[in-house]
Amino acid sequence: MKVAVLGAGSWGTALAISFAARHEVTLWTRDREQLSRLQRDRENTRYLKGYPFPDCLSVAGDLCVASQDADVVLVVTPTAGLRPTLRALTAAGSRAPVLWACKGLEADTELPAHEVAAAELPDSIARGVLTGPSFAQEVAAGMPAAITLASADESFANSMAAALNSSRLRIYSSTDVVGAEIGGAVKNIMAIAAGVCDGLKLGHNARAALLTRGLAEITRFGVALGGRQETFTGLSGMGDLILTCTGDLSRNRKVGLLLAAGKPLGEIIENLGHVAEGVNTARAVQQQALRLGVDMPITQVVCQMLFEGLGAADAIAALMGRVAKKEAA
Repeated sequence: MKVAVLGAGSWGTALAISFAARHEVTLWTRDREQLSRLQRDRENTRYLKGYPFPDCLSVAGDLCVASQDADVVLVVTPTAGLRPTLRALTAAGSRAPVLWACKGLEADTELPAHEVAAAELPDSIARGVLTGPSFAQEVAAGMPAAITLASADESFANSMAAALNSSRLRIYSSTDVVGAEIGGAVKNIMAIAAGVCDGLKLGHNARAALLTRGLAEITRFGVALGGRQETFTGLSGMGDLILTCTGDLSRNRKVGLLLAAGKPLGEIIENLGHVAEGVNTARAVQQQALRLGVDMPITQVVCQMLFEGLGAADAIAALMGRVAKKEAA
């Protein structure tokens, strides 16, 4: 199968390396300087150093060349890049099925990725989301992982998951696109909170409480948007939440660690070197939750820390000082 991976960041590169073990893969970047480095080094020295490209992985800077005759196109850009990439793909004349691996809500419109795709892709093009607990370095290294491919078209979800599945990257199919996307997006907000918790050295009890209540918050929000409750106990919900909130490779958790250390957001973003989707997603989720009447106290204090200058210790005090209530999802 011919696979076009659009986006040569760490996750796009990792998926390209993983899929190239069984398929013919083209990795596309729009950055001419990066293209030259990738072609010269046969490795992504900027975002994923130490993981050489397999022979079946080629690199392209022309979107038409990258997507030509592709059996599937996988868009692996930050959420902000999804819409322009889909527009460019459509303009290039591609009619291949499209998957995306973005984990966030579009900042300006507050739309999840599948609604962006619906606005930009012809109805005839099969589509879906690839999401779940997965750090790029581990996938590129061939370490075992399991993720979800969700599509409203069950036949497409099943067939594409089977085609991309491998002994190292197990892919489960689902028809709950909303649930899969919301789990992947909102867990990044919870990871920022978890980083604050760990940065303040509040202990394992506090982290366990945060993850549990964070999952309840994600579930409430996702169900209100039309997701299925059981999805949030799966890979794209609980699985991704656990990984991103506890793993040292998590960018969003690192944001929280630096907030706990008193670093200003501008400095954190400048020094991170990668996109932390939770920062932009937090505000979009908070606004949607207010309109839907969904209680999201963790998201609220994360937004206050990110955008209103609330100190980390005061944020924890605000959460712990809430009125006692009956435990419920």
